[in-house]
Amino acid sequence: MTKQRKQTKPRESTWGSPVVYRGEGDFFVDRKWFQESTYDCNQPRGFWILFDLEAKSIVPAAQGDKKKKKSTADRRKSKFNLNYSPKSLFYIHNLSHKNHPMKTTIAKIYKNYKSMLDTPVVLNGRVRSVRDSKTFGFIELNDGSHLKNIQIVFENNLANFDEICKLTTGSAISIEGTLVASQGAKQAFEVKAKKVTLIGDCPNDYPLQKKWHSFEYLREIAHLRTRSNTFSAVFRVRSMLAYAIHKFFNENGFIRVHTPIITGSDCEWAGQMFRVSTLDAVNPPKTKEGKADFSQDFFGKEASLTVSWQLEAETFATAFSKVYTFWPTFRAENSNTSRHLSEFRMIEPEIAFADLNDDMDLGEALLKYVFKYVLDNAPAEMNFFAQFINPEVKTRLENLVKADFTRVTYTEAIELLKKSWQKFDFKVERGMDMQTEHERYLCEKIFKGPVFVTNYPKDIKAFYMRMNEDGKTVAATDLLVPWVGEIIWWSQREERLEMLEKRIKDMKLDVNNYKRYLDLRKYGTVPHTWFGVGFERLMMYITGMENIRDVIPFPRAPKTCDF
Repeated sequence: MTKQRKQTKPRESTWGSPVVYRGEGDFFVDRKWFQESTYDCNQPRGFWILFDLEAKSIVPAAQGDKKKKKSTADRRKSKFNLNYSPKSLFYIHNLSHKNHPMKTTIAKIYKNYKSMLDTPVVLNGRVRSVRDSKTFGFIELNDGSHLKNIQIVFENNLANFDEICKLTTGSAISIEGTLVASQGAKQAFEVKAKKVTLIGDCPNDYPLQKKWHSFEYLREIAHLRTRSNTFSAVFRVRSMLAYAIHKFFNENGFIRVHTPIITGSDCEWAGQMFRVSTLDAVNPPKTKEGKADFSQDFFGKEASLTVSWQLEAETFATAFSKVYTFWPTFRAENSNTSRHLSEFRMIEPEIAFADLNDDMDLGEALLKYVFKYVLDNAPAEMNFFAQFINPEVKTRLENLVKADFTRVTYTEAIELLKKSWQKFDFKVERGMDMQTEHERYLCEKIFKGPVFVTNYPKDIKAFYMRMNEDGKTVAATDLLVPWVGEIIWWSQREERLEMLEKRIKDMKLDVNNYKRYLDLRKYGTVPHTWFGVGFERLMMYITGMENIRDVIPFPRAPKTCDF
């Protein structure tokens, strides 16, 4: 049984720089002392150079007598011949990458290819296509890190040349080779393969062949569609957008709140919620009235998946002033439109000591920030969407980032729609909840840009929205943008206890379910405001995708709960 070597802990050296000792006496100075080095702890062991920064000379290494057992100090000295001043600082340089190929990704190569030319590399990915002749061939490889493929050149001097020529689309392979400047005009670089290893072959019935596939078909194979160009771009942008949202709120001093998914209240009084229950689905316990007895259920009451976390977010906003949530929500609405899902993500910030104007300023800043972030950091994906999905998608985002957002009241908007004499499918009248056709006409034809519509009639809005002085409207607004219509919705909260209690009763809701919510007004109430934006709606706007089921990995909708 091999005796396990005792690990030596890092210690401070006599000259102040942290020195770490490892293994057979190898040591290196902390990373901060060699920022210009190509040293990488993950690289295999190779040839080392120790440079005395004080003497400006290389300290030669000595092999020493391996047969003779030595102390740690002796091994250290014999390996590096460390005859140095206590004041010397050392730069250690690992040259192993010159002899050992570096495992990398296609994204890293596209970003740094000029400095990586003539460097050995290892790439793992999937075959997009193979072309071959008698003496050489080309593989289009993609590893998911970048929208574009990389060209692999292989020659008949490889032992498995014939096997490589027979590789099929979708096969997983590993490539060892050298990154070189390309002789072809279509690419600036390519990898000259020294070794090609098949990891997982792919039969000819692979559903994603090199041809056009409809989005409807790809939804049926959602477990494979991420390997296609379109969905590769969509889901990289989705990840980037989520990061940008968190980055924006963190930079602006917001606290993220992890709110519960299961709730005992219907905060939007819509009644379209998924029930959460452990009662027997066939023979549940009954009350005297013959209804299901939820007092015997897991939570002792009726519970559902939440449609919003805004009531919980208010609790934290009264303590932290600025909070946000970014979490899945659920709605049991039997809608099969291209804009509705049963499970979706919502971004919901809540700010205290603020009114509706403050909230609109925040929402405008958020949109401009995340749109610019995606434009700056996903140029290849945005060019792809502009070329293959919607030619206006980049221009639309660029215009919104530069735009001034107009603000009009609901009453003014209705009057403008009436005066337009435009024929709508839904008649325009005061008190209506505007449809997408009305919203798009306002921002695309009348204002030709993003517009806030404020002060909606109280009867079409939720109980928690602050009543305006006219007693007919509430402090609520929707942001309308070209092509989509409504994209964000806002409201200032009703912070007056008596007014909120009245609104809850007017809506025929159970006041007992909102006791803790009312306590926030009872114990030191403050004006506060909120907005909500659907993450998938943002994705549709950024990518130009026309169906919301194509911007979420595994869509949940009526009669759709696969994968």
